[in-house]
Formats: sequence, C-alpha cells, structure tokens
Amino acid sequence: MLETELKQLAGELRLKTLGLYKMANAGHIGCSMSCLDLMIGTLVKQKRESETFILSKGHAAVALYICLNYLGEISDDTLQTFYKNHTTLPAHPAPNKHAGIPFATGSLGHGLPIATGIAKANQLLGADLLTFVLMSDGETNEGTTWEALHFAVNNQLDQLIVLIDRNRLQGFGQTQDILGDSADPRKYEAIGAEVHEIDGHDIPAIIQTVEHLRSQRNGKPKVIVANTVKGKGISYMENRMEWHYLPMSADLYEQAQKDVTETYQLSVEHVH
Repeated sequence: MLETELKQLAGELRLKTLGLYKMANAGHIGCSMSCLDLMIGTLVKQKRESETFILSKGHAAVALYICLNYLGEISDDTLQTFYKNHTTLPAHPAPNKHAGIPFATGSLGHGLPIATGIAKANQLLGADLLTFVLMSDGETNEGTTWEALHFAVNNQLDQLIVLIDRNRLQGFGQTQDILGDSADPRKYEAIGAEVHEIDGHDIPAIIQTVEHLRSQRNGKPKVIVANTVKGKGISYMENRMEWHYLPMSADLYEQAQKDVTETYQLSVEHVH
C-alpha cells in the first residue's frame, strides 16, 4: 500500500475511532490515538493468520475494535454495541467473543507475560509464527514486564515482538516524573533484547521494521520502542494527560473531526 493510502487509512480509522467514543460518551481517547498507527502497521498490515496480537494496554480498546472491524473480524452492527449492556465490546477487551481478542487485558502488566508464554509454546512446537504485544510506556513500570523480558531473553524467544507505545504520559502525569523512563531503549538492550527505536506514527517505517524482524533469527526477543504523541492528530488532545480520561462534547467532537480531516487530507465525505 502506498504511503498516501496508508495516511488516508490512518485518518479514516481515526474518524471511526472518534465516532465510537462520541457515541458512548467515553474516555481513553488520547491513548487510542497514540497507538492506532502501530496497530495499522502490525495487526492490520503485518500479522499473519495463526499469529497472535495482544493489546496489553487494554484501555485503548476502541482502536483495537476499529482495526478488527476493518479486517472484517467485528461487524459494523456489533461495533455499534460498544459500551452498551450485554456488549461483547466493553471498555477493555474481553476474551472468548472474537478471534482477534484472545485474552482479557486492561489490568496492566499481563499482556507481555501472556505473549511470552505463547512465543515459548510456538518455539517448542517449531512454529514459524510471530507473537505481537502492544504495551504502554507507563505499563513498563510493572514488575511483570521485566520478569517476562528476562524469561524471553533467557529462552531466546526471537519470534516475540514487543511494541512499546512511548507517548511519555501515564495516568498521573509524565512518565519521567512517576518512576522514571522505564521505556528507555537502553534498558532493553542491557538485558539482551534486540531493540529498534522508531517513529510510532510512521506506518511505512513500522511495516518495514516488522518485515526486517521476521527474518531475524538471532536468539533475541525484539523490542520496538515507538515514540508517539498522545492524542495524535487532534490539536487540543496532543500531549495532554486529561485526554486519557475525558469524553468529548459535541463542539470538541466537531473540532476533532475537522483536525483529522485536515491533517490526513481526507475529503468531507469521510466525516459522518
């Protein structure tokens, strides 16, 4: 897919993500916008059949639902049940309802240990399959992150790809001010992982990086530290912690649609 087409897709999926959040009057918008491009580059464009993708930062569930809808795994009708009673699409991903959501996530620190176990199982089976897990940088504060990574290094799980959405904001402020920069690439290199630091909004670069890592059988788990912007594409949300929580008013929703349409050079017909 051409770079211009990828940019248009990023814009279109942002508009759908905004629409779902507005319909439900729900928060966690900023964190979905920071990792949506990472999902497009991996889940949408690189994950193969029988491979596993786990969204460990489950509060960005809407971005996951929108990508699975694009892939045809979640229907348009089901998407409209988001956040409603008896839905299979709650605020955080729930398991056993959709093939693309194999585990419940949202309680941070569990996605990487699960992905590490899957990668180990594939290694034992001799299966040529990647396991992707997308984490937040705040989530790297969790002790389970480091236990799982040490296990992955010791077991030479070189088909494990860990994506870290490094937007430098977490629930209570700047990550640097909470427990320090636990998403610093040097930390992962020091324990023996293969580390790549990239622009988490450059979808062609994300795709190219994953394509390169597919061929790397060097005994090292792969960590992609993706520098991102919380609220990417929406002027009043970018780098603002409160948009981890707040829903949009009608006026702010209109402004968000305008920002995305202009930034991603979409035609008016894309806005519903």
